[in-house]
Amino acid sequence: MQHKILIVEDEIDIAELIRVNLSTLSLETEHCSNGSVAQRKILSENYSLVILDIMLPGKNGLDICKAVRSKKPAQAIMMLTAKSSETDQIVGLELGADDYMSKPFSIPSLLARVRVQLRRVELLSDKQSYPDKQKSISIGRLSVDQINHTVHLDKKQIDLTSLEFDLLSFFVQRPDQVFSRSNLLDKVWGYEHDGYEHTVNSNINRLRRKLKWRDNEQIIQTVWGVGYKLSTRSCL
Repeated sequence: MQHKILIVEDEIDIAELIRVNLSTLSLETEHCSNGSVAQRKILSENYSLVILDIMLPGKNGLDICKAVRSKKPAQAIMMLTAKSSETDQIVGLELGADDYMSKPFSIPSLLARVRVQLRRVELLSDKQSYPDKQKSISIGRLSVDQINHTVHLDKKQIDLTSLEFDLLSFFVQRPDQVFSRSNLLDKVWGYEHDGYEHTVNSNINRLRRKLKWRDNEQIIQTVWGVGYKLSTRSCL
């Protein structure tokens, strides 16, 4: 599968650094420095991954992420943030970014994260191409269809990003088992790294909001001091 990556970054030196290093993975890249132009390109063209800076002329990365998520929920997005801007990191993840990198970032870490995102894209493509190898899992009123990449709760379809789907799919295959944030980073994201707990927290929070179907009932529950689990009882 040939991948094309859009680098949305107005600092030319950083964009070129990313482009040169992605070329070592034999990846096709395209660069855009204006946010408004980038949003139009993302919505009209097909990119395996968008590497998206937050501070951009025309339109900022947070607004772009929100707009893209509403139109193309499966689009893989990695955001670039200033190291000191924890708020931007959290907001970006809450708006639907799959991952983030803080500037300055290490090249090996960037390449590892890009590979993780591309593996997820390839897995989704394989599911669509070979649906007979997949399965559907139901727990009470929750149904996760890995053939069509859809989720239904109490007969209502729930729209998830590809990463949210992967996270929920991981949980439904292991109901009532508790996993720490580092476990989830390793098993779902494909890496473990101190300081990236926000990535897990934000995706858990988004899943909870989307899967909430009864007052004060959370399907994904916190086990204090340990981690998270999917509660079979809450799906009934």
